[in-house]
Amino acid sequence: MSKFKKGEKKTVGSISTASLPDIVFMLLFFFMVTTVMREVELKVDYRPTTADQITKLEEKSLVSYIYIGKPLSTKIFGTVPRIQLNDSFAEPEQIRDFIAAKREQLNENDRPKMTVSLKIDKKVEMGIVTDVKQELRKASALKINYSTNEGDPVEALRSRR
Repeated sequence: MSKFKKGEKKTVGSISTASLPDIVFMLLFFFMVTTVMREVELKVDYRPTTADQITKLEEKSLVSYIYIGKPLSTKIFGTVPRIQLNDSFAEPEQIRDFIAAKREQLNENDRPKMTVSLKIDKKVEMGIVTDVKQELRKASALKINYSTNEGDPVEALRSRR
């Protein structure tokens, strides 16, 4: 009597799918934890200007954003351009506290590398932008970036007319 019989074909067993839901939920949990959601809900109308020479920011974790534009809900907040810091409107005098709080969140070595990015609607007048820049100067936040889209600024001016 032999253990192995000649001529019989072996059948391949089916793959067990019992652990499949566990794997799917593990992947779902992984992507939920590692995905960064939108940090700020915009409350101002922001349509950036265009520029022909732009440079991308390297370390986005060292960037603080200030939004300036007309409020989206004009019935409540009016049509005068407003400053948005994080998720709320602010006055220019509150910018120093905002910058100080952002600096406190950074490591000691990264504080000099902190950049303030101004996201300004293209229809905003320069008065409010000058006020913001003066407050940034008082807060010793001298590394400023203007956010734009790539394009020809001359063509953008012609299309606005």
